[in-house]
Amino acid sequence: MRIISGKHKGRQLLAPKNLPVRPTKDMAKEGLFNILNNRYYFPDLKVLDLFAGTGNISFEFASRGVDDILAVDMHSGCINYISKIANELKMDIKTVKSDVFSFLSRNTEKFDVIFADPFYDMELGEFQKLPSLIFENELLLEDGVLVIEHSKQTNLESIPHFDNSRKYGNSVFSFFKT
Repeated sequence: MRIISGKHKGRQLLAPKNLPVRPTKDMAKEGLFNILNNRYYFPDLKVLDLFAGTGNISFEFASRGVDDILAVDMHSGCINYISKIANELKMDIKTVKSDVFSFLSRNTEKFDVIFADPFYDMELGEFQKLPSLIFENELLLEDGVLVIEHSKQTNLESIPHFDNSRKYGNSVFSFFKT
């Protein structure tokens, strides 16, 4: 995995092999960040990275000037890796080791961008719970967006607040807005 743009552009990051992750592919990540870059001024953003895994998305945001990032994952190896790399690269990424659904149920902070990259084989009902919790608990700031990454076999278009989706290979980013 590599950082595509910003201060650490081109930097290769090698995550430990024992982490239960599927990092977002560079082509898909580049497409996502092109979309977000046309909509937001990155240094002003407050970002929540759910199912953060290797921190791939958090590192990309931080490299592009975002200094208010919270990464949530339930696997301690993932949280330790994100913290280690963030420290090495002097990135201000806070981490929380928690089940994402429990975190969303108790969190009161609001964010401009919430990115969620759950396991592709997660049940559709679990996918539906993500936007439900986020919008019920009003976790997005004004003009904020929820982005859920999923496989092309999963269709989230019927979920309330769905706005649009973009496909990149086997990955799809579904965008949700208020």
